[in-house]
Amino acid sequence: MDNFNLNSRKDWTVISNIIENGSRVLDLGCGDGAFLRYMIETKFISALGFERDQKEVAKCIANGVPVIKSDLDRKLDFALDKSFDYVIVSRTLQELTEPEVMLKEVLRVGKKAIVSFINFGYYENRLQLLFRGRMPESKYIPHKWYNTPNIHLGTIDDFKILCNELDIKILQTIPIGKSWGLPAKLWQNMFAPTCVFVLG
Repeated sequence: MDNFNLNSRKDWTVISNIIENGSRVLDLGCGDGAFLRYMIETKFISALGFERDQKEVAKCIANGVPVIKSDLDRKLDFALDKSFDYVIVSRTLQELTEPEVMLKEVLRVGKKAIVSFINFGYYENRLQLLFRGRMPESKYIPHKWYNTPNIHLGTIDDFKILCNELDIKILQTIPIGKSWGLPAKLWQNMFAPTCVFVLG
């Protein structure tokens, strides 16, 4: 596929490996739709994107991806219970006003949810706060504190606690580290900058 590199984001590789061929997939915060288009072409999925940015919606249409333009904080009233095999929430949850409400909606309309989560407890973020006294910036958190879309800063442990409070079952936890991935597996909250959760 033109101008799309699956390996540019490790969570995309993990997510694409989880989703079975021919699945019905809803992607909340799908951006330009390039990832969905990749899975349509390689996994033969039935896809629907959900995006609030008009420019990104236009790119989805150009990519041939069905998309709904809407605020991500609204309920998913367009979908019946268990309409999708998978609902993807990829690096989007921290931008929502009420992430706990959306998680419930996600598991209402989807048989399973795949949540890709930015870990603000990652050790490099902690060191930036400790030694620089400033909000962290990195490949995973590229914005300044004053223009970031991230309004809920959480850690992997925070997300697990939230799922427990909402009675959401975590079926699989896949921490994503750097090339030396063993520390990320052993000490996820400290050494995994991102993590993919499969929820049921």
